[in-house]
Amino acid sequence: MKLNWVTIRVGDLEKSLFFYTQLLKLEIAARFLSGEREIVMLGSADEAKIELIYEAGKSVETPGKGVTIGLEADDLDALVHLLKENDLALTGPISPNPKLRFFFVKDPDGYSVQLAEHKE
Repeated sequence: MKLNWVTIRVGDLEKSLFFYTQLLKLEIAARFLSGEREIVMLGSADEAKIELIYEAGKSVETPGKGVTIGLEADDLDALVHLLKENDLALTGPISPNPKLRFFFVKDPDGYSVQLAEHKE
């Protein structure tokens, strides 16, 4: 068994796309309509995806309480700098051991995103 995707519902697709594609640099793997919904799959072809589902006029209630999306950063310091430049609040750095350091940030709908950097 392998993980294919994790679905999150978003209240403003363009704000979410800016956050995930422009700031976090995730690729759009697919974008399509499904009835009243617009769906965007984020991530590379060979990895699990984040599926954004947008439905006009529907708000996101209690986004992912107790759930965190974890992403590995290529350059955590540069990413933190970019997020701060865009007025996003971060929690961290947290370093539970010498090989791991991470920050938390909230996406436009309030989902918790953990940005990690592993060192060898």
